Amino acid sequence: MSTPAEGTLRKVATFVATLGIGVAVYITIADSGGGAPVCLAGSKGCETVTSSSYSHLLGVNIAVFGIVGYALLLSASLLRGDAARMAGFGIALVGFGYSVFLTYLELFKIEAICQWCLASTVLMTLLFALNAARMVGYVGRPA
Repeated sequence: MSTPAEGTLRKVATFVATLGIGVAVYITIADSGGGAPVCLAGSKGCETVTSSSYSHLLGVNIAVFGIVGYALLLSASLLRGDAARMAGFGIALVGFGYSVFLTYLELFKIEAICQWCLASTVLMTLLFALNAARMVGYVGRPA
């Protein structure tokens, strides 16, 4: 199986990172208004997760770090060359790892699932896969 064209990987990563920014901005806006993101299924999972002690790091909503991460991944997807490929992979690896950790917290510590947080985890997983394919398939090749 061959690696998709780098241009295709970059376009898909650009789209997914933009969606990720949207999700993270929505969570941040909902939190800054003193509320929680609205769960689409009507459950209280989003409220439970966003009101937990795990939803903030150093007094900052975790979603703000998500916005920064997705913005960096968007930038990496718009740039060419090995530096952008490797930076995208490194950022996506950290984002993926942290998303897995947050999902673990939701399942086993908070015992509630936020649909928006889960959507962010799926998007970060896709970005990790896209950036891994881009790095493995194209590092060392001309831009």
